[in-house]
Amino acid sequence: MEKLIITAAVNGGITPRSKNPAVPYTPEEIANAVYEVWNAGASVAHIHARNLDGTPSYQQEVWGEIVDKVRARCDIILNLSTSGLNLPPDAPKDEAWNHLVYRPEIASYNCGSVNHGSKPFINPPALAMELADAINQYGVKPEIEIYHSGVINEAETLHLKGYLKSPMLFAFAMGIHGGVTATCKNLIHLIDSLPAGSLWSALGIGKAQLPINVHTILLGGHVRTGLEDNIYYKAGELATSNAQLVERLVRLSHELDRPVASTQEARKILGLVS
Repeated sequence: MEKLIITAAVNGGITPRSKNPAVPYTPEEIANAVYEVWNAGASVAHIHARNLDGTPSYQQEVWGEIVDKVRARCDIILNLSTSGLNLPPDAPKDEAWNHLVYRPEIASYNCGSVNHGSKPFINPPALAMELADAINQYGVKPEIEIYHSGVINEAETLHLKGYLKSPMLFAFAMGIHGGVTATCKNLIHLIDSLPAGSLWSALGIGKAQLPINVHTILLGGHVRTGLEDNIYYKAGELATSNAQLVERLVRLSHELDRPVASTQEARKILGLVS
């Protein structure tokens, strides 16, 4: 079985510090959190930009500061969000991915729509094609966010049209209210629905985080953890840091006889280097 790639989603664009004070907001805090998860065993960091008050930021200079500070600390693979879920309604749609100029190795890629809790997250085909063009222009690998099996079909259509290249990288986001529920049965269905040769990882929201992580380790996929997805270490106990959640996965993967990939090994698995 392939070595395990651990992605740490360190902050997201939604969860406030009022729910967990360890959520990083500023570029310095984000970079420190990323450095800690890299030391703990994560090879990929998924990042959202925040304003000083914790609200989502789409300012290119904020992204630039985050990227510079992370790259000065470690060689972790950067996976930057291009989600327009919280983009102001009057803002140009391409503002959600203005940071691709900093050439992260991976960027999240949304090509399907879902009710994200109480908020519709609309990603029509025209928008997905525009984003794909930008991702290809900067030589970034898209991580295709899967909220339900219909999005896999959307990605396959874009692949046939030449917007997405093989092998495609999929990330199953399970447990979002409005998307696929976080069960092992549904995870297996999503895996079985993928095009041959695809790479995949999975995440579970809230209390589903750890069970989905364990199922994924055993099924041969790659895992994501972090405060974006879940603020608790266990029921009633807040996680103290992103690194604490990564450290647990490293221990579990060793117990389950699945070695953890280094950053350079992860680059080879993901096809980021030859």
